[in-house]
Amino acid sequence: MLPYESNLEVKQLNSLALAYMGDAVFEVYVREHLIQNGRVKPHHLHKEATKYVSAKAQAKIIRYFLEQKLLTEEETAVVMRGRNAKSGTVPKNTDVQTYRYGTAFEALIGYLYLLKKEERLDEVVLQSFAVVDGQKGGA
Repeated sequence: MLPYESNLEVKQLNSLALAYMGDAVFEVYVREHLIQNGRVKPHHLHKEATKYVSAKAQAKIIRYFLEQKLLTEEETAVVMRGRNAKSGTVPKNTDVQTYRYGTAFEALIGYLYLLKKEERLDEVVLQSFAVVDGQKGGA
């Protein structure tokens, strides 16, 4: 990554800005995860990626994290701010609540990334994959 000076007040950033960053970061993790697991056909990659990056999947992940109390107080506060952020638009294929929980998940990912908490980010992403893959949190 580029060596930006750390003058960014991450804890003060708008939740939607955190989610914007988190969306991109999680997408990169998902793409690498799929390729590392031998899924390389472009059409299949896109189809498989949507299992992880959809608002529905991300809402499931964040709900699991909250139910299992897997987040720190600080992380939970970021999630709640992200969930309560008003984006002004909601995609046609999901309801408002699901979309907001998806935004909350992305805000958490963006927060950890921008704070350069790489070890914790990796841990959260791996747990996210386990939830989506059905290894945690039910079907």
